[in-house]
Amino acid sequence: MAGPQANTPLTGLTLEAILKRLVAHYGWSELGQIIDIRCFNLDPSLASSLKFLRRTPWAREKVEALYLSTEFDRP
Repeated sequence: MAGPQANTPLTGLTLEAILKRLVAHYGWSELGQIIDIRCFNLDPSLASSLKFLRRTPWAREKVEALYLSTEFDRP
């Protein structure tokens, strides 16, 4: 039986919030170059990307890893 989930840097963040921040930082074009998936390169939208990422664990892992490695400007 698994214990309580440990706090990770992504705790409390939704996939939508992560994706919105990455798009604001990189833009769809650069995001599609960094993570080469069709939902970022071919007529990208937040809705279609979220749908794909929620069904595709390997792609979601790449997005989460990019989020963690990105140095965002502080507000």
